[in-house]
Amino acid sequence: MATVQLEVISREFIKPSSQTPAHLRNFNLSYFDQIAARMYIPLVFFYNPCNTTSTTFETSNLLKKSLSETLTVYYPFAGMIKDREFIDCNDEGVLFLEAKVKVKMSEILDDRRHENLDLLFADNLQWNDASLSTLLAIQVSYFDCGGMILTTSVNFVNDWAAKASKSGKHVSPLLCVPPIFPRGDIPLMPESSPNIGKCSSRRFVFDAPKIAAIKAIVADRVQKPTKVEVVSGLLYKCAISAANASSSGTTRPALLIPNVNLRSRMSPPLPENYVGNLSWVFPVLKREDSLHSLVSQMKEGLSDFCNTYVKNVSRGTELALSIRKQMEKVKEMYKSSEQVVQHNCSSWCSKSGDGIEAIVTLEEQDMAAFECDEELLAFAAQNPNPLSQEQRMLIAEAELHSFVAELRKGIEYFCKKANGLPLSEDVMVICEPQMEAIRMLTSDDMDFFVCTGWCRFPLRGCRLLVGIGENQFGLAHHLPRI
Repeated sequence: MATVQLEVISREFIKPSSQTPAHLRNFNLSYFDQIAARMYIPLVFFYNPCNTTSTTFETSNLLKKSLSETLTVYYPFAGMIKDREFIDCNDEGVLFLEAKVKVKMSEILDDRRHENLDLLFADNLQWNDASLSTLLAIQVSYFDCGGMILTTSVNFVNDWAAKASKSGKHVSPLLCVPPIFPRGDIPLMPESSPNIGKCSSRRFVFDAPKIAAIKAIVADRVQKPTKVEVVSGLLYKCAISAANASSSGTTRPALLIPNVNLRSRMSPPLPENYVGNLSWVFPVLKREDSLHSLVSQMKEGLSDFCNTYVKNVSRGTELALSIRKQMEKVKEMYKSSEQVVQHNCSSWCSKSGDGIEAIVTLEEQDMAAFECDEELLAFAAQNPNPLSQEQRMLIAEAELHSFVAELRKGIEYFCKKANGLPLSEDVMVICEPQMEAIRMLTSDDMDFFVCTGWCRFPLRGCRLLVGIGENQFGLAHHLPRI
């Protein structure tokens, strides 16, 4: 099991490369921005070691320069929210952390504990209140093998990547000034924090054949079900079963709250590059436990929500009033059902790829039953390794090169210190500090290996004699031949 250790090596604020004009200093928030929760959504992007001669210093400079250029067009991200009304675009910059991960990338990706990902965030930024720092927080973490982790928000990172890679893609986010969805005279609800108990997260992967099999189960009663609908329906069904099992078999009312992107649902639709919060939820109150019934209810709920509250409503304050009316309807559902179990659902599926990766978070007692659900495991693989064999070999090779480089560096350092010393007690001036350093670095629970090389230069190969403990030998005996 990997033990993740993170060492922050730099902390600074990156400002836009060009000053924001005075007439754009105040960026008024839309109604959806004002009622959205202010928190950092934790996203982790893993980058394999690449065949490049770029150093960490050069990579860092490239990221900072391209980030600064991107912030010029995303200028509100470098400001501060004022009184939930507007962003003061003061060009103060975004938080940019750099860290070193003291574990192999392969060990993190092989580890089945999803909680390990939380340890990759410095300052406990994940799900933290964004008002405590800058609107956007970015962390770049480096592995010795050359791999890298980037944590930030997904929409922003696409345009940042275009700048950093010099792809030639035109970066043009749609920033509406004034907002096209003003709040008007609608009062703002007080800010509140969700009451979250002890929760656990698990990762499940559905490949294309398994999704097709789920579709086939509901196809006779649900017309053209999408892959998101059938996977969400199955997860919802299994979550209901888990909640009932953890409450001694008592059947409790269940409410699914899917999140929907309003950009494409409006008439006419808004472009995908519209910047800001423009999503909302619709309720799906469980009527039956069957999979086809749950999928059908989701489909009906989405259609009813869009036709009633979105498509036939003009932009401006009228949409905000319509959403407010829908919120009152959801509140009535809560009042009518005591001890209702709520499950929130959001899809970030892209058009690339035929499978679905689902991250499920439940209370610990519910997760214990959920992750053992036989119906779920018949269609989903729990936390499979995301890397192909080719990618695993690439990372292993990079990690080996890194180890060899560190080994060579240590040998060269020792030889440099010992060079020219006579074979006498003076050699102990070098040896004793080295041995003391080894004693300080090792501990009782640490694996410790001693090696010596008697290879003669005319030989092209090398014969190894390995002596290790019985348990380790059983594992080493099955390692692939080099």
